[in-house]
Amino acid sequence: MVLMANEVTGTDRVRRLDRGLGWPHLVGRPTTPIGWPADDSVCRPVSRETTFVDGAGRMADAAVSRETSEEAAVAAAAANDGQPDVADLGVAHLAHPGAPIAQPAPVAGEPHQGDAAAAEEALAAVVSRETTEREELASSIPVVDGQTPLAQAVAADARKRIALTGRVFPKPAAPRVLTVANQKGGVGKTTTTVNIAAALAQAGLTVLVIDIDPQGNASTALGIEHHAEVTSIYDVLVDAVPLVDVVQECPDIPGLWCAPATIDLAGAEIELVSLVARETRLQKAIAAYLASGAAGTKPVPDYVLIDCPPSLGLLTVNAFVAADEVFIPIQCEYYALEGLSQLLKNIELIRSHLNPTLHVSTILLTMYDGRTRLSAQVAEEVRAHFPDQVLRNTVPRSVRISEAPSHGQTVMTYDPNSSGALSYLGAASELADRGAAIPTASQQN
Repeated sequence: MVLMANEVTGTDRVRRLDRGLGWPHLVGRPTTPIGWPADDSVCRPVSRETTFVDGAGRMADAAVSRETSEEAAVAAAAANDGQPDVADLGVAHLAHPGAPIAQPAPVAGEPHQGDAAAAEEALAAVVSRETTEREELASSIPVVDGQTPLAQAVAADARKRIALTGRVFPKPAAPRVLTVANQKGGVGKTTTTVNIAAALAQAGLTVLVIDIDPQGNASTALGIEHHAEVTSIYDVLVDAVPLVDVVQECPDIPGLWCAPATIDLAGAEIELVSLVARETRLQKAIAAYLASGAAGTKPVPDYVLIDCPPSLGLLTVNAFVAADEVFIPIQCEYYALEGLSQLLKNIELIRSHLNPTLHVSTILLTMYDGRTRLSAQVAEEVRAHFPDQVLRNTVPRSVRISEAPSHGQTVMTYDPNSSGALSYLGAASELADRGAAIPTASQQN
């Protein structure tokens, strides 16, 4: 990435790293997820003499020295009959942070007591070193004052990329079921659902998206077929078809599954009126799916995200009853505040009569425009009323986010280096950290 167009010479000229954290030297295909190595067959390597960020030269020599040491370690491991030392276990991981760390092959006839402890120590050392390098690289980015907002935005995106690229998110203690809802239309519910789901799946988690919006936009963004002949969530709600027979895996992102919606859902509101237990049908379907996953039929999702229509009909009520948490995207405009107050009243009604465990756990500010005072005022107002629920990351207005669905993709695969993708990646990281598994007493001992 060249952030400065000015030609530099002498000590300001630095080498671009062939590997490292947050600065990939190849631009992959549109379907290449964040942090994954690019395909050499479709990409042209960038010269090592390419100019980097002006001001980052102070860390270039150390970075090149570290790169040389890593190459020497790889060569030494190859010369040692393919058996790497414990200290070399993290070399491949540093080159591709999202890849698992290869363990040395066992040798027949030798005792292996303490191998697990040695592997744990090596893994901890690699994680510690990787964290330190991320912090050093992020701190090397020049500090820009408020008079250059574009440079500020570029530097902020660079820091996000360094901190989050290739990071594996922690798993929750139990599957989390979140309803993404807001009765006001056009606030980014579907966009938030699919991009948060894609970011979580790219970070090593298993995610299920349930599309109960008759428009089926979430199914479109994930590349899932949802024409009238496809078995969909309509059949689950009305005909009690098992959810396991409906879900499809996203073709671009492994670990991301979707229960598609069809136009038949438009009439489901009327058909559900006469059915028994009409408010709990989705809840029972999800519970049965999690049980079938535990039995080995399908993978048990770490996260279940339910994309709701912009209304408060029976479809949205089913989503509220099925979930424990509500994820609310809020557009940074005044009408969004009015819609939020009405939504909270309806959530309280659901808590009182149908689902006492329901609560608002996450609020994400979308379509944030830092150039306007209105966006800042809305953000301040929401953060003042919900200090614990609002995520630190905000999603800016981005053309890339709007373009991605036309290609049947999320912005996480369409343009992973865009500001919108990095914002959703940061929001997903916050969401995962808040639901990280807490070790039990037996695990600690």
